[in-house]
Amino acid sequence: MPEAALFSASNIRIVSSFEELISTPLGGGINAFCWPRTLVGDFAEVVTKLALAPGITHLDAETLHALHLSPAGKQAVKLMLADHDLLTEHGMLPTLDGINGYVQSEQTGPLRTDVCSWHCDSATCEADTWLCTYHGASSEGLPNDQVIRHIDVPETRARLLQIYGGSDDESFVEWLNDHFYDLHYQPLPTAQPFTFGIGNLWRVATLHDGCPVPPCIHRAPDPIPGQPRLLLIA
Repeated sequence: MPEAALFSASNIRIVSSFEELISTPLGGGINAFCWPRTLVGDFAEVVTKLALAPGITHLDAETLHALHLSPAGKQAVKLMLADHDLLTEHGMLPTLDGINGYVQSEQTGPLRTDVCSWHCDSATCEADTWLCTYHGASSEGLPNDQVIRHIDVPETRARLLQIYGGSDDESFVEWLNDHFYDLHYQPLPTAQPFTFGIGNLWRVATLHDGCPVPPCIHRAPDPIPGQPRLLLIA
């Protein structure tokens, strides 16, 4: 179950079923829905048997069914695949990932723009992001009134403008968008992150035209050596 702080976060609504999770409209400042769940199964055994290579490994049913698992491990696989199939049946394109750190190119820009930075997801059409962590450190979130976009911090914007080498105009705004700088945020000094928790299924708002609420600010945890994650994302 989520920790107590989760229930007091101003942007979250807790629901009690998948039907409520998928059908409740965004609005009233609510941009994240959580269906708390306690899943039964040995997800740690699945991670061990996968022997994940560094980086992100996409997992399919064939790979998971080929593992030699105990009944508890098989139950974990059954639950993950059931979630995957449920989202697929509702028109989404979910992936199951084994995450053993991130293999990334060297950061060359002035700001982090990876998934471990506080950010929002964006879409070109109406869409939400769905997330569930089955094993390992879970994602984190922040209420929107506890963050500021990096590009709205005067010192940071001035530094980016210097790198851009032009005027603070529409072309500069397009440049910020092209480099994803407009999607990343800085927590305010009093910010209190909440954890998405293990086993809980989330639906969070993305940035797109017509969205009735601000996008949900979240991030993936920084990798912990020797502690891979199992994640569903759509």
